[in-house]
Amino acid sequence: MATSGLILQLGCDVSTSSAFSAGLSASKQRPLRCFSHKNCPHLILKRRGIIKIRSTGFGRESCWEKPHKGYISMSLVLKEDKEKNKEENLLPERDELWLEMRSECRRDAEAEPTLASYLYSTILAHRSLENALAFHLGNKLSNSTLLSSQLYNLIADVFMEDAYIRECIRADIKAFRERDAACVSYSHCLLNFKGFSACQAHRVAHRLWNQGRVSLALAIQSRVSEVFAVDIHPAARIGKGVFFDHATGVVVGETATIGDNVSILHHVTLGGTGKYGGDRHPKIGDGVLIGAGATILGNIRIGEGAKIGAGSVVLIEVPSYTTAVGNPARLVGGKRSPSMLKEIPSKTMDHTSFITSLPVPI
Repeated sequence: MATSGLILQLGCDVSTSSAFSAGLSASKQRPLRCFSHKNCPHLILKRRGIIKIRSTGFGRESCWEKPHKGYISMSLVLKEDKEKNKEENLLPERDELWLEMRSECRRDAEAEPTLASYLYSTILAHRSLENALAFHLGNKLSNSTLLSSQLYNLIADVFMEDAYIRECIRADIKAFRERDAACVSYSHCLLNFKGFSACQAHRVAHRLWNQGRVSLALAIQSRVSEVFAVDIHPAARIGKGVFFDHATGVVVGETATIGDNVSILHHVTLGGTGKYGGDRHPKIGDGVLIGAGATILGNIRIGEGAKIGAGSVVLIEVPSYTTAVGNPARLVGGKRSPSMLKEIPSKTMDHTSFITSLPVPI
């Protein structure tokens, strides 16, 4: 586990906590130091399965054992006893985005002490954006039989093996920050935006699918659907800089493709028609904006820079830089001379500019 520390949450069973075991393993059974309180350092040791917590705070020293079913009464932030190293030296390379996220978390931890343990365990305890994201997704997608430690190792390995996925992660998180006025920081996006989390989990499932690990890819898809209410088939192809706004109810079929810099709102369906296999799902070009509740069916192409109005049902191909609205959808301006967009809609996030092009009712 590539972390410099981790957190035992309030009320967790110390001696059976997988997070604690992972921490001991990462430290090669060396003592770990608690820095949850500057004036009350703790040393956590494990000897023959017994957890010992040694306190040297408040001018006195004491030591006690926690029984197998004992509970910690406070959150402990654990850290390897190597505080002399600077944080920048722990990073594999200078990643400005990652450094900015860490700075944001330090600021938030100081402003909201209640979140300090959560922020340390999820972001500040990790050496890279990829490790932090793997840890976060592993916790989100785990259940009683699919352990977070297993998922962490799996996801982290995928991220480290695929440079394109690492590029997509950064492009996606920047897209969320730039296109959503409600996104106050990069760390806020990673921790709280399920559209971002669902998209990154899909990237992992997609790689596993392409490697022939079908069962595992489908298991991750199922967990993403349960946890985030986003259902993307592992075979679907998604470009970089993709923004799933809100994301609830998004469905993307097996043979669908989504280009670069696309923005998709909640309850959008990229579906097929009929029960037969083959290439049967939509192909979304670069820079497309798809409004909330839109449904696009069949093996049709939505051209680069096109806009799909909210609630539309699209059954026809949409040329580049045009707008389709309605049920069934029609091109604004007509099929012969459709109104052309002058800007990339996925970046402007303008859902209503086409209204001025519609005929005014008498």
